[in-house]
Amino acid sequence: MPIRPLPPELINQIAAGEVIERPSSVVKELVENSIDAGARRIEVDIEQGGVRLIRVRDDGGGIPRDELPLAVASHATSKIGSFDDLERVSSMGFRGEALASVSSVARFSLTSRQAGDDSAWRIEVDGGRMQDVRPAQHPQGTTIEVRDLFYNVPARRKFLRAERTEFAHIDDLLKSLALAREGVDIRLSHNGKPVRLLKPARDENAALARVAEVLGPEFPGHALRVEHEAAGMRLSGWVGLPTASRSQADQQYFYVNGRLVRDRIVAHAVRQAYADVLFHGRHPVFVLFLELDPAGVDVNVHPAKSEVRFREQRLIHDFLFRTLHEALAQTRAGAALPSTEIDAPVSAGAVGAFIDHRPLASPSPSSSAMPAWPQHASQSRLNLGVRDQPLADYATLFGASAASRPAPLPAGNEADGDVPPLGYAIAQLKNIYVLAENAHGLVLVDMHAAHERITYEKLKNGRVTANLRSQMLLVPLSIAVSAKEAAAAEEHADALGEWGLELSRSGPGAVVVRRIPSLLEGADVAQLTRDVLGELAQHGSSRRLEELENELLSTMACHGSVRAGRRLGIPEMNALLREMEATERSGQCNHGRPTWVQLSLGELDKLFLRGR
Repeated sequence: MPIRPLPPELINQIAAGEVIERPSSVVKELVENSIDAGARRIEVDIEQGGVRLIRVRDDGGGIPRDELPLAVASHATSKIGSFDDLERVSSMGFRGEALASVSSVARFSLTSRQAGDDSAWRIEVDGGRMQDVRPAQHPQGTTIEVRDLFYNVPARRKFLRAERTEFAHIDDLLKSLALAREGVDIRLSHNGKPVRLLKPARDENAALARVAEVLGPEFPGHALRVEHEAAGMRLSGWVGLPTASRSQADQQYFYVNGRLVRDRIVAHAVRQAYADVLFHGRHPVFVLFLELDPAGVDVNVHPAKSEVRFREQRLIHDFLFRTLHEALAQTRAGAALPSTEIDAPVSAGAVGAFIDHRPLASPSPSSSAMPAWPQHASQSRLNLGVRDQPLADYATLFGASAASRPAPLPAGNEADGDVPPLGYAIAQLKNIYVLAENAHGLVLVDMHAAHERITYEKLKNGRVTANLRSQMLLVPLSIAVSAKEAAAAEEHADALGEWGLELSRSGPGAVVVRRIPSLLEGADVAQLTRDVLGELAQHGSSRRLEELENELLSTMACHGSVRAGRRLGIPEMNALLREMEATERSGQCNHGRPTWVQLSLGELDKLFLRGR
């Protein structure tokens, strides 16, 4: 078939298809333009899901009369003037193709007025055919109307979804933009009826209220505030507790310099940060904002600007992982939800180091790490007495024995603040659950899940503070891998050696394994090596070795923890509660299940219809 040029109208339609996929794509481009113009108030009117009408009105700076024809011309923009500007993009839009693409597949009009002008000016474009600029009435700002979307592209229009579905996409889009621009007033109406009003947020409480409007009113009560700055980057926002997870990843908002993105490096870092506390098959909820030098991120890799590329991927990955990992580590059972600020110093070299995902060395959890709660009558410290032979490093939880008869909660301690967060044990239910009374009401604890987490964290801390042992293979194992994975093995050989895995490249697509960590004796060495090198090649870092060791430690903790069916005395139960309060991530067991539940006095009253 001979090569021939495409007709101009077909070129316009193909170009528009790369940017304008559905009505929500139009709204995205128009609202982003309004944000770039400095608008503080944006009104979006939709009819028939955006197919009949999309109108976006703002109070921004406006467009001069002489520049209106350029505003709808292909690749004309005021945001990029040189290659240096393209390397440091800080605006939402920058290609200059949005308005041209929209106007080529709809009946389009743009009316704008600058501050100080006597009148506004209007330009209309019908399917790519531009009309003359004429005067109009309009306050300061810009209004863009898009009517009969895809009227001249029937192939595209017939693939649009139902009106309700298309409008839902628009609503979700505006909510995501509202999170990124908390100071902008955004209003949405559909078929003449107001649907959503997102008022501007002037402080952090108002910003959290806007987040609650998007993610649901229960989110603030199950979220941690994250605020951390290091290595020229700043991460802020909110992350949901493991107990607030969802069955699908539909409430995950990650912004890079104010731009909502979907990135595999980010997703991988978040997934690893939640690995120890999230139940399998569940997804965390978060709203996070990453700020860094615009030169360190390429936003020009996707027509819809929904993907980015980081110059220092490993640095970004490790910074995100460490910040979230440390934030989630503070979720001790019974603790309130303070604003989480990570103060550990992180340098660019330390964050960018390869296998640096081990938990930061810290003292082993113990009751001394928590306030010295007063010991009331009949309570003393006692060995927790696991059913099986306890692990070597967990042989003794508390010292001397004492009477096991329960005692009432001391009167007046609620007001004095003398009651520990999880209170004092009062009974054991079916030899499975510990019942305790605290200042708020009743606490239910799954004793096996709680003790399993305590033991697991002690084992992990012991592994970090001790030297990692490795074992030489009697016969070195040669493994065939891809050329990219072999290069990763060669590049990260020293870092892998620190974890006890000694690899050497033996050819373009082969490596030789000479040493493995002692804890992983008996593991499938070939599969382990391929998993580690696969993550290295794709993400620039790997936690597969640590994950396998954690799995082994988790199994050891499970078998070494008190089991359901074991009868505990009151002192033993109190000992367990105090250890929970001092142990990181004790709100969930190793498998992500909750370890405790709080029933307030008000909730208990409702069960018995008290006060009605």
